[in-house]
Formats: sequence, structure tokens, C-alpha cells
Amino acid sequence: MKPLDPRLLRLSRTARGFIVAAAGTGLLRTLATIAIAWGIAAAVTLGVDAVRDGSVPDALTPTLALLGAAFVVRAVAAWATDDLAARAAATVKSELRATVLARAAERGPSWLAERSSAAFATTLGPGLDALDAYFGRYLPQLALTAVATPVLLVAIGLGDLTSGLIVLCALPVIPVFMILIGLATQALQRKQSDALARLGGAFTEAVEGLATLKVFGRARRQVGRIATVTDEYRRGTVGVLRLSFVSGFALELAASLSVALVAVSIGIRLVDGSLGLGAAMFVLVLAPEAFAPIRQVGADFHAAQDGVEASTAVLDVLDDTTAPVHEPDAVPAADHLVLDGVTVRRPDVVIGPLDLTAGPGTVVVLAGPSGSGKSSLIAAIRGELPHDGAVTVPGHASTVAERTTWADQRPRLVRGTIAENVALSATPDEPAVRAALGEAGLGLDPRLQVGSGGSGLSGGQAQRVAVARALYRARRSGSRLVLLDEPTSALDADAEAHVVSTLRRLADDGAVVVVASHRPAVVREADVRVDVHPGGTVTVTQVDGVRA
Repeated sequence: MKPLDPRLLRLSRTARGFIVAAAGTGLLRTLATIAIAWGIAAAVTLGVDAVRDGSVPDALTPTLALLGAAFVVRAVAAWATDDLAARAAATVKSELRATVLARAAERGPSWLAERSSAAFATTLGPGLDALDAYFGRYLPQLALTAVATPVLLVAIGLGDLTSGLIVLCALPVIPVFMILIGLATQALQRKQSDALARLGGAFTEAVEGLATLKVFGRARRQVGRIATVTDEYRRGTVGVLRLSFVSGFALELAASLSVALVAVSIGIRLVDGSLGLGAAMFVLVLAPEAFAPIRQVGADFHAAQDGVEASTAVLDVLDDTTAPVHEPDAVPAADHLVLDGVTVRRPDVVIGPLDLTAGPGTVVVLAGPSGSGKSSLIAAIRGELPHDGAVTVPGHASTVAERTTWADQRPRLVRGTIAENVALSATPDEPAVRAALGEAGLGLDPRLQVGSGGSGLSGGQAQRVAVARALYRARRSGSRLVLLDEPTSALDADAEAHVVSTLRRLADDGAVVVVASHRPAVVREADVRVDVHPGGTVTVTQVDGVRA
């Protein structure tokens, strides 16, 4: 595991600037530490001389003033490092989240569908929050170690060459311990990161499916499932902490023994008179400081591992070479929806080939059991899923997205008013919103506030808001192709009949309406019925009177 992933520096300008700033404050702290050691040695030596001579030397006052100033400079440098670390962590997290979300949008829904949405959200949320320890403790200490250790080693060598050689020989012992401990903790930390992803995934999936679980009386069983995953994560955390404490003890022991060697050597030479008191005090004060930075890096390494694992997962996503889904800047105008040998290849099944031509005024129903591939075919028509064959979308010359209206099987409502959810705008056209809600059979006030995910509305009301959103866009943009995925799955018979009649009127106004549904009321309204079978084969049935 790398102490500093260079990909993080390439992707984040803030991270690069912070490393430079941390090195600068680290150098300032090191110089202040050397000044403190010199001041203590000088003050002790002057104190001994004062006792021997019976008078206070004139140099004692400026020495104490220098010592006090060095303490102040060191404290200011430490504060500046902490402040820079907090700012850098917040900025880098924001940059990484924005970059990952932009990359996900660039690659399209098909790329995201191959990943666990819960694990993805956990990585971008609490996973990246763990970068606080990475930037707040580990990276500043790493920069301080890189700057302070050689400077302190040179200062000790200038004060006493023998002590400098002892420190130089003892220093590599600590990195060796760190490497061995790092190898031992790498697998454990990765397992802990996976456990956090599983915990987040279990909780997210339980929340998303809570309504269905309550309908079937299985909601309380999820308590035990989440408790089991939580307990697994708890035990893993305790194991990581146990190993961290043991490794901290090993590093402290190595550093203490190394400082003891320096102290014993200095004591012997003080007794035989080969080393002066001032030099001895200077080296004794600096010797622990020479080992402290690298020892602290080892301790902070464990605290930062959650952030390292999360940033590694994010950087791996950004390094994914999967080609993004691109569509042409503009496609020629067309009057009909034409599917020529469209085939969607999923890991479990190949759907198609599908050949279909549908003109204005046609309602096409994709029928079949859940999981057969109806949503995949709609995604292929939208251009959001790789497929074989050609798709021609009706409408004026523009991009496919501009000439298409789409409603997913999940409403995907956000916090705000119903009007804002229908128009997907902070400044909706209220009369048009009311008309769309009326067409969807929903008599709610457009100014009514709803919570995230549509909280405050029933499942059927939320679904009709999503249908109203599609109608609003289709009417205002003049879309010639309207795609709806299970628009009536949560509706009763009366509400479903209202929505079906609205879709028929939309088709009569000149649009091609493609609906994925297994509901009999929707299938009966089809002009063209496409049956998607579980094995991936499709059959097209032309209904009498179809306009194609």
C-alpha cells in the first residue's frame, strides 16, 4: 500500500498545494525545534556557570527570550498545519466527489448499473469522510517526517558525530517495523472497508425496499440482518484497533531503545570528559525529536487507512478505461421509430434481435415478466445502453435526448414542491404543471412540499407525479418519442385507466409512445405488442388498425 498515491496529486490541485504548504510549515517547526534544543542547552549551561561563578551571565536573558520565541513559532507552525489540513481535506473531498459524479454521468447509466449503488454511495459518503484523518494527521506528519528527519539528523551530527551515527543506524529499524506492520494490516483494513460497504449496502437496500417489505410482513426481519452486518463491522473495527495498539507499542519500543543508546553513549563520555555539557544537552533534547516524526507516521498510518482505502476505490473508478457513452451532436430528422436488429447483451441473457417500425400515433407496449429485459430495451432506445443494431428516433434534427421524453419506473422525486418535481426547475410553469397533473389524474396542489424520495406522498401519487413530469416535458418540448417504464405498477384500476387514456391521447397528438408494462390494461391499449420472453427472445404482434 503506497504511503501517498500519486493519482491523488494528479487529480487534485488542492492536494498538491497542501503537500507543499505542509512541507513549508514542517521545515519551520523543525527549525523551531532545533532552536528550542539549543536554547535549553544554552540555558542549562549558563545556569551551571551562574551557580559556579555566583552571578547571572548577561547572555541568559536573550537566551530565554530566544527559547520563548522558538516555542511560539513552533506552536504557530503546528496550528497552521492543522488549519491547512482541515481546509485541504474539505476541498479535496469535494473535488473527488464532483469528479467521480461527473465521470459517472459521462459514462452513462449502463456503467453505473454494473456497480452496487449502495457501495458507490457509501464510498462517496462516509468513505471519503475518512480522508479527514488522512489529510488532518497522516499527510502533515508524512511531510514533517520528510523534512524534519534529515535536518535533525544533520543537527545532531554537528552537535556530536558519534550520536549522529547512532541515530543514523537506528532510524531504519522503525521503517522496517512499519513495513512489516503495514503488510499485516493491509488485508485486515481492506476487509474492514468491504464490511463498511456491505453495511451501507444492507441499510440502503432495506430503506429502498421498506414499502415492499412491509407489504409482505418481512420488514422486521431486516433488523436482524442489519444487526448481523453491524456486529461483523464492530468486530473488525476492534481487530484493527487491537493491531494498531500493538504496532504503536512496537514502534515506541524501537524508538525508546534507540534514544537509550544515545543517552548511554553521552553519559559515558560526559563522565570521562570527552563531551561538553552544552553539546550533550543539545543532542539529548534532539534525539527523541529525530525519532518522533517517523514514529508518529506509523501511528497515524492506521488512523488514515479508511481514507486511503476510500480514496483508492474512488481513484480506481476514475482510472476505469470503460469508454463513455457518446451520441452524435445531431441526428437527422425522422418520422418513425425504427429498430433494426436491436440486440442488448447482458451478462445473463441476450435480448433480441428486435425489428420494429412505429409511426406517429402508435402505442408500443413491451410486455413480459419482471427481469425479462423490458427496461434494457428502453435504455437501448434512449442510447444509454450499448447494443447491436440501429435505432432511428422520430423528431426534428437534434440529439436523441432532446427529442425523447422518458419516465423511469422509480419516480426519483427530490425535496421541493410538486411543481418543481414535475418541471425539474426552480421556476416551473404552474398552469402547464396543473395541466400535466390533471392528465395524470392527480389533483394535488402544485405548491405542496414533498420530502426527499417523495416522502409525504403515497406510492401511487409519486408514480403519477413522475408520469406528469413526462407529460409536462412532452407537451412543452414537442417530443415525438415518449418512453415510460412501468408507469402504472403502483396504481389502482381507476387511476390506471385514466393514465392509459392519457397515453392514448398523447399518441393521437402525433407521438410514438413506448410503454414497458405487464399490466393487462396497458397491454390491451397496444397498437404494437412486443413480448419479451425470459430467454431473451422477442416477438412483435401488429394489432389491427395500427398506424405504422
